[in-house]
Amino acid sequence: MTLFSSLLRLSFHLFARFFTSEMGEAQDPRWDGYDDDDGSGGEEALAAAAGLSCFSMRGCSGEGKHLDGCGGAGAAPHLDGTNSTTAIVVSELKQLFPRSRRRLLLFPGVETTFFFVCFTTLFFLAFIINPAIASPVWRDSAGNMTIMATKFTPEVMLSAPRRSAAVPNGNGTLALYTVSTYSFGEHKRRSEVRVLTIANGQSSVVVEGSGASEPNWVGEEEFVWVEGVGEKGEMEIKWGDVRGNKGVVKRFEGGVGNVKVREVERGRRWVLGFTVVVTPGGEIYNPVTEEKGLSSGRVYDGLFVRHWDAWSSENKNSIRYGFLRRKEEGGFEIEGLVDALYGTGLSSPVPPFGGTGDFDVGPKGLVFVAKDPKLDPAMYTKTDLYYLSLKELAQEKPKLRLVETPGLEGYSQSPVFSNDGNKIAFTRMRSKQYESDKTRLLLVKDLDELKAEEFYATEDGEGGWDARPDAILWSADDKTLYVTAEHRARNLIFQLPSTPCEAGKKLPSVIPTTDGSVSDVRLLSTTVSAHSPVAGRLFVTSTSLVDNSCYSIVNPSQSTFHIVSSNSKQGKSFGLSRLSVDDITFKGAGDYDVHALVMRPSNFDPKKKYPLCFLIHGGPQGAWADSWSTRWNPAVFAEQGYVVVSPNPTGSTGYGMALQNGIKGDWGGKPYNDLVNAFEYIQDNLDYVDTDRAVALGASYGGYMINWIQGHPLGRKFKALVCHDGVFSTSNQWSTEELFFPIHDFEGTIYENKEGYQKWDPANHLNEWATPELIIHSELDYRLPVTEGLAAFNVLQAKKVPSRLLVFPDENHWVLKPENSLVWHKTVLGWINKYSGIEDDAGAQVQALQANVTKRETERLDKETFANLVSKLAL
Repeated sequence: MTLFSSLLRLSFHLFARFFTSEMGEAQDPRWDGYDDDDGSGGEEALAAAAGLSCFSMRGCSGEGKHLDGCGGAGAAPHLDGTNSTTAIVVSELKQLFPRSRRRLLLFPGVETTFFFVCFTTLFFLAFIINPAIASPVWRDSAGNMTIMATKFTPEVMLSAPRRSAAVPNGNGTLALYTVSTYSFGEHKRRSEVRVLTIANGQSSVVVEGSGASEPNWVGEEEFVWVEGVGEKGEMEIKWGDVRGNKGVVKRFEGGVGNVKVREVERGRRWVLGFTVVVTPGGEIYNPVTEEKGLSSGRVYDGLFVRHWDAWSSENKNSIRYGFLRRKEEGGFEIEGLVDALYGTGLSSPVPPFGGTGDFDVGPKGLVFVAKDPKLDPAMYTKTDLYYLSLKELAQEKPKLRLVETPGLEGYSQSPVFSNDGNKIAFTRMRSKQYESDKTRLLLVKDLDELKAEEFYATEDGEGGWDARPDAILWSADDKTLYVTAEHRARNLIFQLPSTPCEAGKKLPSVIPTTDGSVSDVRLLSTTVSAHSPVAGRLFVTSTSLVDNSCYSIVNPSQSTFHIVSSNSKQGKSFGLSRLSVDDITFKGAGDYDVHALVMRPSNFDPKKKYPLCFLIHGGPQGAWADSWSTRWNPAVFAEQGYVVVSPNPTGSTGYGMALQNGIKGDWGGKPYNDLVNAFEYIQDNLDYVDTDRAVALGASYGGYMINWIQGHPLGRKFKALVCHDGVFSTSNQWSTEELFFPIHDFEGTIYENKEGYQKWDPANHLNEWATPELIIHSELDYRLPVTEGLAAFNVLQAKKVPSRLLVFPDENHWVLKPENSLVWHKTVLGWINKYSGIEDDAGAQVQALQANVTKRETERLDKETFANLVSKLAL
């Protein structure tokens, strides 16, 4: 147990010892506070991180049921929000004294005063030193007590419940979503499916299970989901309803996922699609039961050899298509299930990130995205769109039907059937070797001809809309498309007519939404009736820099919205506020402006100066956004005492294709000079930022830039650097897996344009490396192999530059496992806090607090002595 936890316990024990007596049962105290409008609550279960015991003041029944039972050391943060600081206090008191012996008494006299001061001092000291524990108390909708963090820490962020996007039912009254929570006390993750009553924001648990996920409605009150069962990798598709009835639809001897359903016979039958990994023989692959050979050797005759974090095998992704039927006796069953891709030689979804966005099921067939088998997948991005009708799916070997997209040969993405099933909207890129090319919105209006028509097409091929459309949603009457796209650090919803002819009359218009970025958009209701109060409205899931999940209803016709449920009370539960979020715009290296997000500490004082935390994003075609992240969360750094500035320089998405494409062949050119200008702007214009105590951090391309900065003048302006999965030498770029990436960004292959790779190589400037640097790398990162991190660390150590290496053998390009992520955060924060001086500031504050406590104690004792003398003299 930590010193701080011990102090906390001691203070509770003193309080209990001198303020309780054997005088019978007293009613449990009640606290008022913020309302939990969704019932999921429990964002901040801090006791788990502190290793303290937990007790639910409302027991373990009904809405307040714990997923891991009642109490116990290091109890998990509970999805209903019952884990709280107050619960910990009560737990400590109840462990000391039986219920029949608790009652609050008021003791007169000096002894009481002395012990009250002791208790207050220890309580105050423990909470100040470890402020993540001290939190105001509030109640959720079920009456369970939860807490609000007074300091947002890595433990708070990583243990906070994570909600999925919510899926409304057909009439717009209920919505399904999942919540998962990790306990650092039990070292386990738990998940559950909840149903939200949209009218009042209340929610309740309908499925509890460690692997329950992907709920889909099959009626107004019934739904299906997938869940892992057994110890041999089996999974089941299950059904349930909001009243608690449950059953198994079908069991599979391996993994299934990405479930999609669509009604084809009202209330009786639905088309069903889901994905599996299959062996060359068409059987579902199960790594748990796979027979292991006597040799571990692998032989390859072509690319990919490995991809993202896995070595390639003969197994492929495939899509199962069939029908879900309601049974007469109740429940559901699957009938007519086929492997849609068997015998085609194709694989979908496309690894490594393909999912539900790579296919769609409709009443007339299946549409999906797959790599062009005639091209080397590591050298080219080209993915084509295929449509298979029900008649073709019924054949032994389906005849592939390709959607024609003249002039566009890159990634195809996000295919979506119209509600009547007669049309398909999707996106496609032009270049077959540029993974971040501009996406074009297309329409297939005839399933017999399968010729796509482009929205906002221009003669030069650039397109009239300078944005990159992503997710697509049809309106209930199929007359309008709602499309998400990045715009200046936000992901927004745009609306446009569903035909290119009508849409071409004006550019898409933005639909107002809550702060932050849209992560998912659905129809609130499938009804087209003008008399329906929910017709035409959208149900939107979003996040922001201060809120990890927000559900809202948007009315496009009136440009209005209202929040249904915020998982963190719009940041309040984390102790965060929109007042901490700002942005700046400054001149870039050329004739363009650069935008940056700014985040200040929650206790920000404009009269003080705060060290700069300078974040550099990866991609490089990416951007820092006003959205939530558990890997690079500006609030975690800001709450340490930094002002966090996150620039979006040349190469960033969401600011037009000219800025994004400007990084091609210029990795260390304009982007570096944009960052130099950013630093100088901060230095000259943000009086509350101390650039003499600045630190810089970056991952992937951001890690490349850290190493590039290390060898250039900007590197000397930082006290410390952090490089996560970065590039040591651009000459090593061909050790990556997706070779189309360096071919595009460095304008050719390494054997055709070696100079283009060497021009921006950080390894050419090793003589200048002098700033303390933390190197982080993972062994399963096949995009940037671990040798890149080892080489950088070896150089720093050989040059006697203060440096540290953190390696994760079981992580890929991202650190995803909670325990590893906690180590990542503690190592990173410890490193930058040491060199920025924040660590020294914290130590000084603790010393000052201790000195102040001692001073107050001395003054109190002196007054007691004086009072005793006066009393004696009076006698």
